[in-house]
Amino acid sequence: MTSTAPVAWITGGTGGIGSEICRFMAKEGYQVIAGYNNPEKAQKWLEQQKSDGFDNIDISGAKITSLESCEEAVKEIRDKHGKISVLVNCAGITRDTTMKKMTFEQWQEVLDTNLTSAFNTCRSVINDMLDDGYGRIVNISSINGRKGQFGQVNYSAAKAGMHGLTMALAQETATKGITVNTLSPGYIATDMIMKIPEKVREAIRESIPVKRYGTPEEIARAVAFLAHKESGFITGANLDINGGQFMG
Repeated sequence: MTSTAPVAWITGGTGGIGSEICRFMAKEGYQVIAGYNNPEKAQKWLEQQKSDGFDNIDISGAKITSLESCEEAVKEIRDKHGKISVLVNCAGITRDTTMKKMTFEQWQEVLDTNLTSAFNTCRSVINDMLDDGYGRIVNISSINGRKGQFGQVNYSAAKAGMHGLTMALAQETATKGITVNTLSPGYIATDMIMKIPEKVREAIRESIPVKRYGTPEEIARAVAFLAHKESGFITGANLDINGGQFMG
């Protein structure tokens, strides 16, 4: 039985930022589908969302590095909940090291997970969006895709590539009722950041002009804004949310 609510698929939906995007979008009235990598963790995560009253959140275990798996997942979501009208590409990994030490496997794994996955998901939803004459795609990039970062040639390249995909696809779909935008967070107060040694964490915080980390809620609010049906004049854009750490 399909839902009458608009369907939003958030890859990486069980992560720190992804979780808040899912919850925010659910509050906005979407039927939310959260992508995950770890089945056991995802099931516990879903149970927690249900316990918190989010009955309009579900999960999908698509292997985002596989086009076939993404296509199968989209069909399953369509059959259960309806066509996807909002896609948020939030999944990502890091395999940090300097170029002289980086293996091809470390390069390829990050490119596959952070960039090729965006092609796979976009390719899997685009025909339904074109048929419906409506869609919203939000690609979560990074401040390091904008300015680069020591020890992250793989991650920076992948995240920069996401905005290239955004701008090209935005031009292809501009007359079709579909918008495609990038959101580039800076340092956000997730569990990953909080695990950094306090001395290092404080040095990072001091380098941010507003002198604090961003919050997952601030990212989620921006995603919801770009995904809104009344944001149709915004496409091919990048929104920096980094506390003034990079302006360009």
